[in-house]
Amino acid sequence: MAERKSRVDAVRNREAVLAAADALFARRESPEDVTMADVAAAAGVGKGTLFRAFGDRAGLLRALYQARLEPISRAVDSGPPPLGPAALPEQRALALLDALLCFKIDNRRLTVALEESGSSSPYQAEHYERWHGLLRSVLEQIPGLTNSDFTAHALLAATRADLVEHLTGQERVSRDGLRAQLADFTTRVLGTGSPREAAAAD
Repeated sequence: MAERKSRVDAVRNREAVLAAADALFARRESPEDVTMADVAAAAGVGKGTLFRAFGDRAGLLRALYQARLEPISRAVDSGPPPLGPAALPEQRALALLDALLCFKIDNRRLTVALEESGSSSPYQAEHYERWHGLLRSVLEQIPGLTNSDFTAHALLAATRADLVEHLTGQERVSRDGLRAQLADFTTRVLGTGSPREAAAAD
């Protein structure tokens, strides 16, 4: 019984920590302003509990990122077109990049903090490897497209969190404007016609 209560407490603490971290990242101007001590205080748990559950700040960021990304992950793994596996590869590539861009626009501070934390390069992060592998596998299905590995890297570079932050912040590009520019860029790279034509074929 005590063990079950301990597990319940651990789940409750984890949910409280993620909710507190989520709120703090939404409110603070800079991701660097959010510390583990801030999160622990906001969640009402000790710092030791926080470090045991997530390891370090990078671990907390990854957990929060995965929690927010879960609906998109489900759609990608088993949902209908254009994100799901049954979509035509050209349409799915556009949809994957659009979904990732929208996620980073909506979670700018979190994704900037995640890409800047831990290793010296965001390309070494587990979440980047997953997106690159997924996009590469989709691009490999497009007839006539060569070097899917590099193309996937190049397209994902257009969704980097620091670039999204710069464009939506300093350059004041709107959400819809940025989405349209990414769709146009992707279509040109893939050589598959206009974004409108791709959408019409869906």
